[in-house]
Amino acid sequence: MTGTLSDIGDVIQDYFDALYFCDVDRLQRVFHPKAIYATADETPLLYRTMDEYIPVVAARQSPASRNEIRRDHIDAIDLAGENTAMVRARCSIGPRDFVDFLTLVRTDGQWRIIAKVFQILERQS
Repeated sequence: MTGTLSDIGDVIQDYFDALYFCDVDRLQRVFHPKAIYATADETPLLYRTMDEYIPVVAARQSPASRNEIRRDHIDAIDLAGENTAMVRARCSIGPRDFVDFLTLVRTDGQWRIIAKVFQILERQS
């Protein structure tokens, strides 16, 4: 199990790096091609496929280019079995903090994010 947790931790670190640097190649490696991206903080519900989400990140100015302080952290990893896990993670982009619920599946021996559902928290100055 230790190897599994380490492997999942590596995927999530790549996820954090992909968001911080707006690295879409890395983002595509950590997300399953059929993954979903959703939040109820938008009206109507914001739902994107990976084909819709990747260009949004590609067009964004990276937090790294603005020298933003990194605020990313794994709160918890919950294994449901050998091929399914849930990660609660936090990260920040600009004035917003995000609480991410990331569901991962292991296919072909590789862990990848199959769903990202998140809450947006506006950071107080």
